[in-house]
Amino acid sequence: MKRTMKKISKVFLPTLLSLFLLSTVASAHVTVIPKTSTTGAWETYTVKVPVEKEVATTKITIKAPAGVEIKSYQPVPGWKYSDEKDANGIVKSFTFEATGEGILPGQFQSFTFVGENPENATKAAWDAFQYYKDGSVVEWTKDEGADTPHSITDIVAGAATDDHHDDTAKTEETKKEEAKTADVKTTATDKSNSLPLILSVVSVLLSLIALVLAFRKKK
Repeated sequence: MKRTMKKISKVFLPTLLSLFLLSTVASAHVTVIPKTSTTGAWETYTVKVPVEKEVATTKITIKAPAGVEIKSYQPVPGWKYSDEKDANGIVKSFTFEATGEGILPGQFQSFTFVGENPENATKAAWDAFQYYKDGSVVEWTKDEGADTPHSITDIVAGAATDDHHDDTAKTEETKKEEAKTADVKTTATDKSNSLPLILSVVSVLLSLIALVLAFRKKK
């Protein structure tokens, strides 16, 4: 039995370790989310940059996919932002560069930016260039299935959502009607939520009364 267990462990443990290492490497890619968005939308994108080597990542450069216009970015402490634009002022690529030690081994950093999607459905490929402190560069520019693939967002036809709009166009009457409707819904919800509690209390009281009556009959 012991020999059998040793043989199983010799085969099973290396296989388990290799699967773990492969899954770790596979999940260490530079990725951009969301993976799916809609045409014409002002989408909030996030690029996740993990460190695969034993040295820090000090810079990440992202090429804007054709048709996606980069509008703004979220500042990150310890990093500075810069971009390269074409003759029409459209951002061709943008870079986050560390002002401190960067992303250390075993860590990752997320960078968030807003882009306006094209009006036509397409697959937006995010070519990325990851710079390490030792001077090496990993180019995440290949197709899916490669060792260093670029991240892809599938931009599909749909109604664009623009988070920059507000409800200033609503009239005061419309707002009042909405408030009344909300009050009615809240009142109805409160009543429906309190009904089970009331029924439970009534049931307990009836049970107590029945118990008292039963004791009296025994006496």
